[in-house]
Amino acid sequence: MLIVQKYGGSSVADVDRVFNVASRIADCYKEGNQVIVVLSAQGDTTDHLIEAAHKISPRPPMRELDMLISTGEQQSVALMALALHELNIPAVSLNASQIGILTTEAHGSARVKEISTTRLYKEIFDHNRVVLVTGFQGHTEKGDVTTLGRGGSDTTAVAIAAAVNADICEIYTDVDGIYTADPRHVKDARKIDCITYNEMQEMAFLGANVLHNRSVELAKKYAVQLVVRSSMSKEPGTLIKGEASLENTHVSGLTVDKNVARVSVVEVQDKPGMAFKLFDRLAESGIIVDMILQSVGRGNTKDISFTVVKNQLEKTLAILEAREFEFGYVSSDTSIVKLSLVGVGMTANPKIASQMFGALYEAGVNIDMISMSEMKLSILINEKDLVRGLNSVHGRFFRIVEV
Repeated sequence: MLIVQKYGGSSVADVDRVFNVASRIADCYKEGNQVIVVLSAQGDTTDHLIEAAHKISPRPPMRELDMLISTGEQQSVALMALALHELNIPAVSLNASQIGILTTEAHGSARVKEISTTRLYKEIFDHNRVVLVTGFQGHTEKGDVTTLGRGGSDTTAVAIAAAVNADICEIYTDVDGIYTADPRHVKDARKIDCITYNEMQEMAFLGANVLHNRSVELAKKYAVQLVVRSSMSKEPGTLIKGEASLENTHVSGLTVDKNVARVSVVEVQDKPGMAFKLFDRLAESGIIVDMILQSVGRGNTKDISFTVVKNQLEKTLAILEAREFEFGYVSSDTSIVKLSLVGVGMTANPKIASQMFGALYEAGVNIDMISMSEMKLSILINEKDLVRGLNSVHGRFFRIVEV
């Protein structure tokens, strides 16, 4: 089999863990497989590099920042190659330029355009080596180094798996699969054996940090089967594929997004075009808006509330303060979290919303905003109510067979 494996930073954080991963790679290779391994930077290396950059420059140019933080992955693949050599496994470490991972020029958030397979096939089939690839990065047509954004190593692994038509892409992390909720908050959270691309993509987008949402998007597009497994155990993990789930319940899991802020624009003039002016201006400035709620209104005004990611709140408020349309005042709240129920056929099942709201009522948790689609039911609640509300909703949905 041709297998692509990806190991996260915590899996290779120190010498012992490097050799643990090297042993796993060696076992896979000895079973007769061709193996490509994508690695993240060790532990908190990327954070430390970013911190070092900001000590020198408060606003470092993104091109230079990419040059700096891309060194973390190069260190990881070189150390892993050394470890595999110690285990008598032929291996070669390669960076994105040596392989030919061509990306767009958006430093810090580049997207993969194409991957050359020439060097990969030569190393795998001609030289029978394990190929160790730097994750999270690529290069432009001009030869500049780019990075793919947080979680980008997942995307690198899936893109390579698609390019070489791998039999499977294994994502190794510090958890042993995808869970119905974050086990750090919910002790009764269950591991999911199998989940669809659509469900996983929704969970990743809504705050589940196990997989990068762009990697799931790529896997779905090119039908790459993914497995999320622990690098510290032999558990089978969670399989992500295209077929519909065979679970009896429509609900797959619960996610939490803490990186959210609510903005309320109060007493907006009740006339055509006001919502357009608001959201068009935000879109022009690159503000990503998620949940939107407009009140029925009072008098000749309406209130419009919406959510943005926290690091865009200041920019959002500055745009609104410019007063390019008529409204009374603006308020914002960063003490909220978004709790989302993810599954299939959510709008077709009338019990989903009532079950969730009933569980929150029993836990004494107030709901701030609600948004529903075919695959998710999202609510905003106060962050102090998170653990209580999360456990109540999880208990309601995962202690019963059908909802």
